[in-house]
Amino acid sequence: MNVLLGELTACQDVILWAIDLKRGMELQPWASCIDRLATTPQEAEALLGDAVVILDGRADDLTRRSARVWEPSPERPALIIVVDEYAELASEAPRAIDYADSIASRGRAPAVNLIAATQRPSKDAMGKSAVRSQMDVRLCFRVREPRDGDLVLGQGMVKTGGLKVWHPVTEAGFKHKRFAIYVWRADRVGGDTKTRKSRRTLELPKLAAEALRQHHTRQAAHKLKAGEAWQDHNLVFCTNVGTPLDAANVRRAFRNITKNAGIGTDWTPRELRHSFVSIMSDQGVPIETIADLVGHAGTSVTEAVYRHQLKPVITKGAHTMNTIFGDKPTG
Repeated sequence: MNVLLGELTACQDVILWAIDLKRGMELQPWASCIDRLATTPQEAEALLGDAVVILDGRADDLTRRSARVWEPSPERPALIIVVDEYAELASEAPRAIDYADSIASRGRAPAVNLIAATQRPSKDAMGKSAVRSQMDVRLCFRVREPRDGDLVLGQGMVKTGGLKVWHPVTEAGFKHKRFAIYVWRADRVGGDTKTRKSRRTLELPKLAAEALRQHHTRQAAHKLKAGEAWQDHNLVFCTNVGTPLDAANVRRAFRNITKNAGIGTDWTPRELRHSFVSIMSDQGVPIETIADLVGHAGTSVTEAVYRHQLKPVITKGAHTMNTIFGDKPTG
């Protein structure tokens, strides 16, 4: 919880509200960073009720602007409500749970979000409301019984022994059906990504996973051939002796690939990103999903930067009607 609060309080595009029914004992040290803190059942109910009012107002604003998502900024920040010990809230302020359910069900697009923490993940506290079913991101630390883990993470997750998580291929190997790439750091000053939304974990398509599997085999052969000259930097892509690739060499190798593909040499690796957006859009992938995949904070950036790659949405109605009624002229 302290790690989450530390990250959130550093964000200039976030307003932070919190509920601590232990009379503020847990969250009081963060009081100066929290915009509103409720420490009694009555205050908690009022806080969540006000959050629903804000949610409704933002939903109306999105409708007026024909927008689908609220894009947080310092002037129009996201509202995040942290509930320390959600089970306590459920037992002491049951009427507040209706507000919490409303936020969990409808709050994503208007950027009114709920973070619920509990040491007692009972069915009474978590299993009967919309909060648990609407939580896409769940963290479960050590619990007393397996059923508690299933309650938090989902039925059957504990039965597999916790294997339904991503592991580095350096530990788990390539004998798996699904692979993902973690985009959690970048080659920038400090190693951080451009924005918080840029941090993401993306499942790899089978074609990419197979290519990486073959590359891993070739790299092992290069390592054996290099012998003592090999410098292990734990890199996926490196020179034949394990050292980092030079940017100019990467561009040169990429131009050779495009030349062999018959599309000329006037290309850069960066343009693969544009090609990806174009392919996704052409296949009918929603703009919101494309924005998530490329790590944009909102759809406006995707639409502005990649407007030439995006398939015009206005054609979808005509295409649908043609599919239903055919494209032959009426006589």
